[in-house]
Amino acid sequence: MQQVVLLIKDSNVLKEVQDTLLNNFKADRRNYTIFQVGKATLLRVSNVMRLKQTDIFNPDGSIKQNAFIHDRKTDKPNTLYLRPVQTKLLLYRQWLLDHKLASEWLFPSIQNPERHITEKQFYKITRKVDALLGINYLGTHTIRKTGTYRVRTQSNYNIDLVMHLLNHSSEAMLDQIDFG
Repeated sequence: MQQVVLLIKDSNVLKEVQDTLLNNFKADRRNYTIFQVGKATLLRVSNVMRLKQTDIFNPDGSIKQNAFIHDRKTDKPNTLYLRPVQTKLLLYRQWLLDHKLASEWLFPSIQNPERHITEKQFYKITRKVDALLGINYLGTHTIRKTGTYRVRTQSNYNIDLVMHLLNHSSEAMLDQIDFG
């Protein structure tokens, strides 16, 4: 049976999910930051996991004004606007330093920092959050769907902006996202 993965519309549920990520895991700050970066950039989790520290941070440790990546699924270039998560990324960078997690990857595996956390590992984390909160609809794609919903409503349904941030070339691609 395939799991139904939905977006988070309710701000209280969103806060509970974020608090659970931040307070119930060994790699709490990493898990929370993955969620925040995915929600802010609207990247697929596969792209979030493959971010390198050099994609996000300048050599002096400051946050790049814009990050540029190639979307793994579409191979299209993508500009990431990091301002909404700048403070969270700086706190996360300090967490990495405090935990001596030297890695080229922005989101390294705790057991093997030479590798990034996998989508499967993060899926297990979302399922644990799902179980802890008893909401039964979280998955890795919840992040992108939730971020898209928030941008869509906060921009007064500016479809052009949403398409640009999602790196979609047509409005028809938006139909794949269930806004409920």
